[in-house]
Amino acid sequence: MSDAETPGGHTHEHDPDHEHGVAGPGYTTPAAMRTESGREKTAFVMGIRVGMDVDAPDFVGVVDVDPDSPTYAELIGTVEMPNKGDELHHFGWNACSSSCHAEGMTRDHLIVPGQRSSRIHILDASEPRELSIERVIEPEEVFEHDLSAPHTVHCVPEGKIIVSMLGNREGELPGGFLQLDQEDFSIDGHWEADLGEMEMNYDYWYQPRHNVMVSSEWAAPKTYYPGFDLDDVEAGKYGDSIHIWNWETREHEETLTFGEEGLIPLEVRMMHNPEETQGYVGAALSSNVIRFYEEDGEWDWEVVIDLESREHPDWDMPVPPLITDLLVSLDDQYLFFSNWLHGDVRMYDVSDSANPRLVDRIWAGGNFGDRQEVAGHDIHGAPQMLQLSRDGKRLYWTTSLYSSWDNQFYPEIGEHGSLMLKADVFPDEGRMELDEEFVVDFGDAPGGPARAHEIRWPGGDCTSDVWQ
Repeated sequence: MSDAETPGGHTHEHDPDHEHGVAGPGYTTPAAMRTESGREKTAFVMGIRVGMDVDAPDFVGVVDVDPDSPTYAELIGTVEMPNKGDELHHFGWNACSSSCHAEGMTRDHLIVPGQRSSRIHILDASEPRELSIERVIEPEEVFEHDLSAPHTVHCVPEGKIIVSMLGNREGELPGGFLQLDQEDFSIDGHWEADLGEMEMNYDYWYQPRHNVMVSSEWAAPKTYYPGFDLDDVEAGKYGDSIHIWNWETREHEETLTFGEEGLIPLEVRMMHNPEETQGYVGAALSSNVIRFYEEDGEWDWEVVIDLESREHPDWDMPVPPLITDLLVSLDDQYLFFSNWLHGDVRMYDVSDSANPRLVDRIWAGGNFGDRQEVAGHDIHGAPQMLQLSRDGKRLYWTTSLYSSWDNQFYPEIGEHGSLMLKADVFPDEGRMELDEEFVVDFGDAPGGPARAHEIRWPGGDCTSDVWQ
């Protein structure tokens, strides 16, 4: 097993800029993760069966991504959840690079929430190819804290795990943040000291060196669970703001409201350099990428990428691209994001962060993609959840968004499942190419078809780790 495959395995002796003599989990700097971790060998991928024609529980799958392996590009293992109907969505680690200064911690457990059930699973990932369920936090334990619908899991310094929660126990607004203990995975209670003006919740990112956390907004679980309804947008039931928090005091400090330019701001990605006080959020419905930043002690924002809707003969209205996921490479040079309704994944050079430059895109599936199959497999859905290799040379994605939204916009996913695909990235040339030999068809998953969703690497990745 390589260091990259060892969830907690790493030494810091080769990092001259960040010596501290303590071997905690992860990597001391983003550059250390990018250059010292080695190529990914396996991937953890969510497999969801909620709303499908198969009556079976969700699972966490293990995909072989080692090109030298005889099982390359195959789903080599699955761990089914003990209950049906969880809708696994996003997951995270018990410990990561944010706690690399803390002796005694190990990156060896995955925290796997059920978005629809509010059940939280703790998986032992000490052997990446032999995942097992260690503990389950039942929904009733979560509801005791008047929270539901867990979403983003981040490991944070000092032995804690924070999970953004999108609803109260009734599935209504405003939600909040649940804190777990890293040692025994017990619930500490709410992370936040107050909610301030926060009325909705979704994703978040934090930058401890600058004492800040930034969170975004989707909607109440009762609003988005049944599917998307434009009337809900017009009724103000979807978010248009991000929130600035004091990381140390856990107090809400400020709301940045985007209005029509920032409807449904989903994934939040700050730059990996811990000295930076800027990042991006993808406004799904407005199809804008918004840069937020702190300057002279004040937070502000600007639209830096504005995409146009397109006419389609089967739609009564112009089809928005619908930016559903984005990520920043570990060297902070490139921004990638997916347009789930149009069907393309884009690569921007963000060396000049306020002026992103489109360098390449790949069409695959969707309503406008010329390519509707890869290696004989029909593409159900379109580029959605993204994950980049640590060295920035391979971009992977899956094609499912959320069960009820899938069934509304790409109903074939409910019958056939979805795919995991890959592109080779050439960062020195600023381009990428679809790998037409790599396809993992979750329609062939053991026990029946599944929706492929979020991807994580053993050893961490550019959407799980934060640096102090």
